[in-house]
Amino acid sequence: MAISFQVFGIKTKILVPGDDIAAIIEKETKQAGGLFDGDIIAIAESALATAEGSIIKLSDVCPSEEALEYEKAYKIDARLAEVVINESDNIAGGIPGFLLSLKKGTLLPNAGVDESNAPEGYVVTLPKDPDKSAENIYRKIYELTGKKTGILIIDSRTHAMRLGCSGVAIGCFGITAVSDERGKKDLFGHQLEVTRLAIGDNLASAAELVMGESDECTPVAIIRGMSKHLSENSFGVESIEPSECLFMGTAMNANPAFFNRD
Repeated sequence: MAISFQVFGIKTKILVPGDDIAAIIEKETKQAGGLFDGDIIAIAESALATAEGSIIKLSDVCPSEEALEYEKAYKIDARLAEVVINESDNIAGGIPGFLLSLKKGTLLPNAGVDESNAPEGYVVTLPKDPDKSAENIYRKIYELTGKKTGILIIDSRTHAMRLGCSGVAIGCFGITAVSDERGKKDLFGHQLEVTRLAIGDNLASAAELVMGESDECTPVAIIRGMSKHLSENSFGVESIEPSECLFMGTAMNANPAFFNRD
């Protein structure tokens, strides 16, 4: 029997601080024929962060000397740079318009601070605790519907030396985000030694295709047919240290000339 799954984009109103996102999702699941046991609910981080009030008015931000230096070096609004500094654990550098930040073990542009899908003059930061938010939404959805689901909080990210964005899971509850494939055999009997399957990221990418990146007003997707990845009370997305990452670890010790493509 062929393996297949479905992904439904769920449109909502424009979310504002204080919205009950779980109640809104429950109301709008009729767009997918309802909600079923085993469904996985993917939620855009910007929509969740907005509902939770993680939105900042740039005119209220006073840039530090560090932010002003980043403005000169990378042509980024100093007020935005200040928000990025406050949201980052560390800043590795940048390119015009963007700072490369390390935040909670993840390397990402501008620490996830986003001007898109925010009102004019505002920015949205990442949710403060995506895993806890996912758990709260899971429990509220179960309370409202009696259905056992998996919750993914997702973002879109670029990849090294590739054009375009794809989805990434930044928080989850009730679903195994990373599956350890080590010890299994490939088609020719070779034992897998390092392979882990990024289930959360792969499902996030599938959800991104129906959610979009611009004015679709579709901050939620329901993924149906992947219930085998549900795991009650599982939460979080495992990450690794920069020194253990093939790309970051190599870049940290590389000859800069290697990256010159001229």
